[in-house]
Amino acid sequence: MSDTGKGFLRIWLIDVLSLWAVDILFGSKITFADGWSLIFTALALAVLTITIKPLLKVISLPGTVITFGLFSLIVNAAVLELAFALSRGSSIASFGTAVWASIILAFVNSFFSHLFFKD
Repeated sequence: MSDTGKGFLRIWLIDVLSLWAVDILFGSKITFADGWSLIFTALALAVLTITIKPLLKVISLPGTVITFGLFSLIVNAAVLELAFALSRGSSIASFGTAVWASIILAFVNSFFSHLFFKD
């Protein structure tokens, strides 16, 4: 398997674990109908993280600079909302929940990345 494929699988695995943890932390504000909806939401999030998110980061760079990086929280929340919208059986209560969940996801993703993939 190529390095790109391994990188994508790492992102997907970490997203599955992180979304599962966020689901537990947020209770009824973030829900998945079953394990498959969690897996497909993580797949959508991984694909969006690799494709759409870098473009959004470049487009929103002026706003990010003006707000000293805080606007990147909005970009992350929008990508998370889009991933939930693309997946059946998953729901997120509000954009505010997406903002808080994206903050928690950043920490949980970092934790799982360091735990499993010590490069």
